[in-house]
Amino acid sequence: MDQYLEFVGNHPLLVGLLVAVAVAIVYTEFARLTRKYGVLGPAEAVQVMNREPSLVLDVRSDAEARKGGRISGARHIPMNRLKDRLSELDKHKDKHVIVYCENGSRSAQACNTLTKNGFEKVSNLQGGINAWQAANLPLSKK
Repeated sequence: MDQYLEFVGNHPLLVGLLVAVAVAIVYTEFARLTRKYGVLGPAEAVQVMNREPSLVLDVRSDAEARKGGRISGARHIPMNRLKDRLSELDKHKDKHVIVYCENGSRSAQACNTLTKNGFEKVSNLQGGINAWQAANLPLSKK
């Protein structure tokens, strides 16, 4: 035990970084376990879209949406305007909502926003449009 205390005393920065990493891992895992939305890969998203009524929501910026294509039939509402435009989506609360962005991080925030506002069947497209393209799935240019 004395050796551990000596190590901590001699390497406080190293021990502090270890504690910070451990806290970050615990926080991330807790957030993952308590989230109220699902995560779908591209193939799973296609299955859901074919199996049940769904809304595909693109939350990329206007510039990103113009630059690349979008999933056919997707509704585009940029993430920074989502809270202001939630009323446009109210009629889709009974549908499965699949949300995507460029790589999946902003769409996770959008999924949180949707679940907090009464949407029950919400899924994040894991990897976003990048994963969709990597799976060689079609994009619409409109």
